[in-house]
Amino acid sequence: MSIQTNKTIVFLMGPTASGKTDLAIKLAQQFKVRIISVDSALIYKGMDIGTAKPNQATLQKYPHHLIDICNPEDSYSAFDFVTDATHQIELAFSKNELPILVGGTSFYFHALEHGLSNLPESTNESREKFNQLLKSKGTTALHQDLEKIDPQAANRIHPNDAQRITRALEVFDISGKTLSQLQGNKQSPIAHPIQKIILMPERDKLHQRIEQRFLSMMGNGFLREVKTLKQNPNLHENLPAIRCVGYRQAWQYLDGKIDKATMIEKAIIATRQLCKRQSTWLRGEENALILENNDIETAIQFIQNN
Repeated sequence: MSIQTNKTIVFLMGPTASGKTDLAIKLAQQFKVRIISVDSALIYKGMDIGTAKPNQATLQKYPHHLIDICNPEDSYSAFDFVTDATHQIELAFSKNELPILVGGTSFYFHALEHGLSNLPESTNESREKFNQLLKSKGTTALHQDLEKIDPQAANRIHPNDAQRITRALEVFDISGKTLSQLQGNKQSPIAHPIQKIILMPERDKLHQRIEQRFLSMMGNGFLREVKTLKQNPNLHENLPAIRCVGYRQAWQYLDGKIDKATMIEKAIIATRQLCKRQSTWLRGEENALILENNDIETAIQFIQNN
């Protein structure tokens, strides 16, 4: 089916385990599309099972861009994402494709729609410096450092969000000004209309899917995947990649800090907590089509009529 996109961008959003990938593929079966991943975990190579990454057969038939673009030890910021996603959107338009941005990383969606502050860019030296600080001091101590420097930013950033904590400290280290001082005067990098589709199943159904999916991951070799990651000397527990839900708990289990049953329980709870945070953010979105299930006909009608 062809569609006059009028250079419209589709945001296909939803909490974890809501079925976003399935709906994106159904849309790809109907339209000429470019699927662009908006997921801060799917960017990492070698992290396939625990991130619920589409399998190779699916990716071969329905390519997802911005998946497997960096190693788990690499730094990847919202600025990097905006740069890469903007490029993919323009590529889609040049090929007369409908860009469908699919995922659950709210910070990436927000940065793309509303823009980022004019902050100093990271350098290899600063990344290395703060990766080492993260490894030696840990997230909690760095969050306490941030509270002393920029209490406003510390209040906004979750104490476990290693990537945003280190970025805020890095900004101050490079510029001498706090993140809160520099934020403002944002400008969206895209000047195209956005259509938002939010996939939001009932909470009980999501919680059930989350548990079933993690148990399925365990059966499909998730622990083997994490064991392979642990063989990489550049990886440690405080890196953003390893702090992804599931990976952090599996890492602790393999380090002998918790038993297997506790690991499974903690991973499921952490994923449900992520789901809750994502759902809270999504409820604040306006002018969006909200679907409880993969209602492809309603989604198609929404895209065609806007």
